[in-house]
Amino acid sequence: MEKIRVLIENKQKTIKVPTDIRLLMRRCCHAVLELEGFEGSAQIDISLVDNAQIRGINREHRKIDAITDVLSFPLGEKGQYDVNPENGAYMLGDIVLSIERAQEQAEQFGHSLQREVGYLTVHSMLHLLGYDHIEGGMPAVRMREREEAVMASVGLPRGESYVLTPRK
Repeated sequence: MEKIRVLIENKQKTIKVPTDIRLLMRRCCHAVLELEGFEGSAQIDISLVDNAQIRGINREHRKIDAITDVLSFPLGEKGQYDVNPENGAYMLGDIVLSIERAQEQAEQFGHSLQREVGYLTVHSMLHLLGYDHIEGGMPAVRMREREEAVMASVGLPRGESYVLTPRK
């Protein structure tokens, strides 16, 4: 695997984004591409937004007037991607993640914000590579298996947290 550029832009002011979140998101992107055996350089653009922003994007692009946690906008089809002429990297697509919704879900599911953001990043990266779960069945099962494998590889297996708690 060659160079991977993960461009992260914080477009919201609702939630203070911990400094380790960006590093974790980059690690998750790298782990997905490594697990999938991706060849060549890659570029992924990630926007961190709030609930109002993601609702607007969801309404505009999917005609669904609701808050969601993450949206994926793949730029490739069947393994074919546009190439950024400036750096020669395959442009995989855009990820839009509501950090506000991620925090709500982390609290709801009883795990860390890091675990939730890690999962949403992995999930969205797999969508950029062509995985889908919408129809259910075996494609959904395969996607879930890949998610779990990547999460374990970055130290976030099911039931675990990225944040280490001191032992008593």
